[in-house]
Amino acid sequence: MNIQPTPYDHPDAVKLNDAVQAEYAVRYDDEGDVTPLDAGMFVPPHGLYLLAYDPEGNPLATGGWRTQDENEQGYADGDAELKRMYVIPEARGLGLARRILSALESDARSAGRTRMVLETGTAQPEAIALYTSSGYAPCAKFGHYRDHPASRCFAKPLT
Repeated sequence: MNIQPTPYDHPDAVKLNDAVQAEYAVRYDDEGDVTPLDAGMFVPPHGLYLLAYDPEGNPLATGGWRTQDENEQGYADGDAELKRMYVIPEARGLGLARRILSALESDARSAGRTRMVLETGTAQPEAIALYTSSGYAPCAKFGHYRDHPASRCFAKPLT
């Protein structure tokens, strides 16, 4: 598998983002994740977006981080927020999410970020299992969905 930095608005990233949004809509019976995002949020050194490709060049998985600092949505100075972690169903179980997560943590640490944070939901138990098994612990809610009852927030020190 080839994991490489890719712009958030690259056609392959858009394709997988559409797929994860469709999955969110089914899991949560709503319109998907409407957190405002744009490609500029994932440009180094303030963020990074990764895509994993198979040997034939087909996109299999995505993940990114973006800089966050203390604000009215509950973030803290030094935060790196994990966004759009997704593996297509056919590639699940290959360890891609764990590899992308590790690469994103390393990059955020190198960029001077001190804590990785993420928001997921109760309808994504496999995501919660990935994060808790990777050293993430529940934390105070933050972000766009901080008041939603299904929202679960996690954090991991990067220092």
